Amino acid sequence: MQLLDNPIRPYAWGSPTAIPRLLGVPPTGEPQAELWMGAHPGSPSLILGREHSLLDLISADPEGELGPESLQEFGPRLPFLLKLLAAQDPLSLQAHPDPDQAREGFDRENAEGVPLDAPHRNYKDADAKPELICALTPFEALVGFRPPEQTLEAVSGFGVEELEPLLAQLREEPNDQGLRAAFTMLMTAPAERQQAVVDAVLAACERNDHPDADLARRLGQKYPGDPGVVAALLLNHVQLSPGEALYLPAGNLHAYVQGVGVEILANSDNVLRGGLTAKHIDLPELLRILDFTPRATEVLLADEDGVYDTPAKEFRLSRFEVTGGSEVTIEPDGPQILLCVEGHVAARSELGKVDLTPGRSAWAGATEGQVTLAGEGTVFRAGSGL
Repeated sequence: MQLLDNPIRPYAWGSPTAIPRLLGVPPTGEPQAELWMGAHPGSPSLILGREHSLLDLISADPEGELGPESLQEFGPRLPFLLKLLAAQDPLSLQAHPDPDQAREGFDRENAEGVPLDAPHRNYKDADAKPELICALTPFEALVGFRPPEQTLEAVSGFGVEELEPLLAQLREEPNDQGLRAAFTMLMTAPAERQQAVVDAVLAACERNDHPDADLARRLGQKYPGDPGVVAALLLNHVQLSPGEALYLPAGNLHAYVQGVGVEILANSDNVLRGGLTAKHIDLPELLRILDFTPRATEVLLADEDGVYDTPAKEFRLSRFEVTGGSEVTIEPDGPQILLCVEGHVAARSELGKVDLTPGRSAWAGATEGQVTLAGEGTVFRAGSGL
């Protein structure tokens, strides 16, 4: 096993204090949004004390580091990316493509000659990007379209005339077709019409103490005039407690609002944005990949083995509570990254030992063998879902 030195992404929505507090280091004064652990070409982890990265290590011996099963399924690359995410402000309203959509979009933009680093490029690779977020602190998120009757019940009481055309779509078709029509009407309206609707909704929210009104007020303060402020009223508003998780499949429209969590995702960078952002928005492409099926959000808990069960083949996240009187044994199961978020835990394998403290992570390749955790603390394990 080898300790990792992980890059931090200073996105504007990040907390300036949450990640430094976990790592036990002074804040830099700038937002620190995400700590990346993995072999993503854009920001690979370094091997602590070495001059090479985890990406270099895997590239030099893909079968030894990844194992034959992962190599056959995903090729010579780590299929997952692990992150610490610290949101002080809302992230963009976004969704990710499924495998066929990602391949088609990537090939199309390549054929059109769109540079990979172009700000208006949608597809940076040919892969899907399912993801899971597990809360470390109280965590607030918008996740998927909620049943239309819930939106009608909450928003009809606002008394906003400008919302009536949108609500009429939901009353006429309280299903995925009505949601598609309402969302499309809102997001493709002329800018002056969008501004009028957002302003009217926010004015009504000042007179209302409904949780949806509070959410819209906060989004409106950050993104005045953005139609995503109103679109958020169509989505499930979820509050996670520490240890609870959400799985986000392809086509799920979502936005993390606030909180700190451990995120695991397929090793992809494909994001289609719809609002609450200054970044590139491609509404026709977003509308093409969105899943408008209304459904309640399923909050996941770890099973008796500590695993958050999802259908994703690219990743599997586990959470282990290590106590002083017992050890946790992790059987050999392909490549893995271990992340400590609390306490002090010693991780031992047939090939070595590392000490893990909050924010510190370690790489264990496929040949590492059985890993044993001992000490006192909380450790997350990231591996593939094969």
